[in-house]
Amino acid sequence: MVESNVKKIGFLSFGHWTPSPHSQTRSASDVMHQSIDLAVAAEEVGADGAYFRVHHFARQLASPFPLLAAVGARTSRIEIGTGVIDMRYENPFYMAEDAGSADLIADGRLQLGISRGSPEQVIDGWRYFGFSPAEGETDADMARRHTEVLLQLLDGEGFAEPNPRPMFPNPPGLLRIEPHSEGLRDRIWWGAGSNSTARWAAERRMHLMSSTLKEDESGEPFHVQQRKQIEVYREAWQAAGHAGEPRVSVSRSIFPLVSAADRAYFGHEASDRDQVGVIDNYRAIFGRSYAAEPDKLIEQLRADEAIAAADTLLLTVPNQLGVDYNAHVLESVLTHVAPALGWR
Repeated sequence: MVESNVKKIGFLSFGHWTPSPHSQTRSASDVMHQSIDLAVAAEEVGADGAYFRVHHFARQLASPFPLLAAVGARTSRIEIGTGVIDMRYENPFYMAEDAGSADLIADGRLQLGISRGSPEQVIDGWRYFGFSPAEGETDADMARRHTEVLLQLLDGEGFAEPNPRPMFPNPPGLLRIEPHSEGLRDRIWWGAGSNSTARWAAERRMHLMSSTLKEDESGEPFHVQQRKQIEVYREAWQAAGHAGEPRVSVSRSIFPLVSAADRAYFGHEASDRDQVGVIDNYRAIFGRSYAAEPDKLIEQLRADEAIAAADTLLLTVPNQLGVDYNAHVLESVLTHVAPALGWR
């Protein structure tokens, strides 16, 4: 057993909605309002972060920056972020403006998770947003190119030639994207699904979000492969000579069974096995879910090597069950599980 490094615990919501009468989120409006309310509730119960997944062409959260700005305005302490934004769809210039604005509203609490994206609802959906890979590029290459531009913009250096007869007076020199939020460049995370992309993220001074699935590179259990990915990432960060310590997050579905509702919802959902499938023509491995009485849950989680290696744990929440129930799940983990494992 490895001593835990976990210092922060937040939630990750995919923001599903469906008109089903069994769902508490029956419309996009429901999801938006409840996402904000859950972030407020998470802060009240002592959680450290509110993170949101981004999927296009789906009945899920899609445009993150209005939501992040609203959460930033309604909270005062917790980190707010994404896990993750698909960079195949993003104009990095417009994104730098939106991200800067959201971060300023939140007084510097934005933790922006980005990646090359996941399997989509439609074929090559980024084409509808006006983006196409350059000659010789793949869509993943395009995502990484967009990312390189975004990182340069967030450095805040001037690059645009000013108009000699502007509408408003300009500061001297070349102009940069405004509004610029100082320090945001140091809070960019990359969602990595392989060891090589984790290494790429470290070389570019981004924090690591180890994905909820990863390429099955060794046939070992998911948590072991994730732990090894984290080691590869930290070694690459050190080799690059970056200052400071990088941050690493993993996400898990964890449900302490402490109430009748918990047992009804998740008493039969626990899986002690990883899942394996084929995604985008490669073999991928998915982590298990954890659902048990707290004592048993604590023992199971002690054996998770990736959680022990990470400093941030994101709890994936069943958002369709409503704000009150999800706040209860967060509080249950913080109260009944985290202290015994030395988290935080």
